[in-house]
Amino acid sequence: MKTEQLRQQLLGGAYGEQLSRLYCRPANETLPYAERFVKAVDGLEATFGPVEEGIRLFSAPGRTEIGGNHTDHQHGRVLAASVNLDVIAAAVPNGENIIRVQSEGYPMDVVDLSQLEPQPDEVNKSASLVRGIAARFAQMGCELHGFNAYTTSFVPKGSGLSSSAAFEVLVGVMVNSLLFNGKADPVQIAQIGQWAENNFFGKPCGLMDQMASSVGNIITIDFNDPSAPIVERVDFDFGGVGHALCILDSGADHADLTDEYAAVPGELAKVCGVFGKKVLREVDEAEFWARLPEVRAAAGDRGTLRAAHVYADNARVEKQVAALRGGDFASFLELVTDSGRSSWECLQNVIPAGYTTHQDVAVTIRLCQHLLDGAGAVRVHGGGFAGTVQAFVPLDKLDAFRAGAEAVLGEGKCHVLAIRPVGGTELTL
Repeated sequence: MKTEQLRQQLLGGAYGEQLSRLYCRPANETLPYAERFVKAVDGLEATFGPVEEGIRLFSAPGRTEIGGNHTDHQHGRVLAASVNLDVIAAAVPNGENIIRVQSEGYPMDVVDLSQLEPQPDEVNKSASLVRGIAARFAQMGCELHGFNAYTTSFVPKGSGLSSSAAFEVLVGVMVNSLLFNGKADPVQIAQIGQWAENNFFGKPCGLMDQMASSVGNIITIDFNDPSAPIVERVDFDFGGVGHALCILDSGADHADLTDEYAAVPGELAKVCGVFGKKVLREVDEAEFWARLPEVRAAAGDRGTLRAAHVYADNARVEKQVAALRGGDFASFLELVTDSGRSSWECLQNVIPAGYTTHQDVAVTIRLCQHLLDGAGAVRVHGGGFAGTVQAFVPLDKLDAFRAGAEAVLGEGKCHVLAIRPVGGTELTL
């Protein structure tokens, strides 16, 4: 399609139904989202020069973790969903052997496809993710070629909605669509993103974030076999039971807390070592409790408590799924509250070790509890230590809750989200 025709189609409503599904708005209210894609096209041309035709459009959503806090890296169970905040891209083949990704507001990522090994100077940089994803596709038989892409994000960095996973899924969908004829399915795209983050970016993450972004909707995932995770859809409308899903930005920056995050799987590995295993899913819970003195000696008390949390949250995920499928929302809210309490008391990912002056997540949780006054539910969201808090808020309390939260945290810090039924995708006509 000619570039000018693409702009006209976007602004004329041709993509309205697709945008309606992506952003959970009626088709006649999607013009602002169409304009955002037009701006991405404009950004692509402003960065790389005029493009006569062949521009493609992509989107990958942020995710919310609903159940299973830090269970994924132990091959456990999670409940998660994609949300209606996303990162988008306009992309076009460039006829070279280089991928260039210009993310709005950031330095350009330039990846030479003749070098598909991890680069030491790219650790913790987005270019490493692009390189790692390309390398993994090449291993799968993809013939790589270069393209230029311009991205913009509505998933705030450090928001707890996993902007990094959304970026990984976005790059994966672009490579899959532009270069691999769509041969990789959403589960594979998620696994490719995780592999790149583990092996090129240098972060020992689980698979939940990428999976929720890539697959879309509310899903429950069993990672017992991470090479073939069991993914099931869970159909539920929170609005239908009179509640909104809110994510609150505590204001804390988790950019310098990599060691705190890494300590969780690190300490759990010591627990597993007592039993000659690598992840907790391989360790029988009854044996864990029977040999608790040995576990404490090997992993310390914090590691021991963290393991206890993982066992409990794994069980809670199954109960949460059953509650939602059975329409028992009251029990679901109780389980959310229990999970949050376990994260704070046992997993200990609410306050970074040694922090006394700044305990942003803890204050945000307590503020939410005060505003909810016994209604709804609240818990730490995602990796923890900094970042965000999740709250399920009765609709009749939503305006007052949001106003009260933002009076303390700042304007725009309470995100009222919808569950997006579509994961990483290309927009097509």
